[in-house]
Amino acid sequence: MLTLTGEHIYLRALEPEDLEFIYQIENDESIWEISNTITPYSKYLIKQYLENAYKDIYEVKQLRLVICNNLDKTIGLIDLFDFDIKNKRAGIGILVNSETERQKGYGKEALKLLVNYSFKHLNLHQLYCNISEDNTASLTLFKNQGFKEIGLKKDWNLTNGSYKNEYLFQLINNNVY
Repeated sequence: MLTLTGEHIYLRALEPEDLEFIYQIENDESIWEISNTITPYSKYLIKQYLENAYKDIYEVKQLRLVICNNLDKTIGLIDLFDFDIKNKRAGIGILVNSETERQKGYGKEALKLLVNYSFKHLNLHQLYCNISEDNTASLTLFKNQGFKEIGLKKDWNLTNGSYKNEYLFQLINNNVY
């Protein structure tokens, strides 16, 4: 699909072969804060999830895509969640898993592709994201892609015994994409 193909990366649907990659990500405690996870996932549950990944976004209210580089290496995930067809909006989240793959523009390109897809093919009016105050890489990424800071949730997330603020960002579809 051309809409989900960029210059250096492409986005694709989940495949059964992604089991180990997703298992690794979902059970990586260092990123649980980002996904609000507090318990590990079994391979069995992830396998069931992958078996149902073919379901339509209109049915399951979410879409998870794999970010692959042009060498077909899986490097991350990008999600639409809380898909709300009535109000034409969804949340968006992204993870480039390996530190060696970060800061290469893959996240920027993946975000552009998914924003374009969301506005052009899903006819969404807006996308939003929630970003911890200390996640400077994500704050920079979303700001640079036109997302506007619209709120601050004080003491929103309890992490390692202390509360952290979380920013709310929004991108309105002005038919730019």
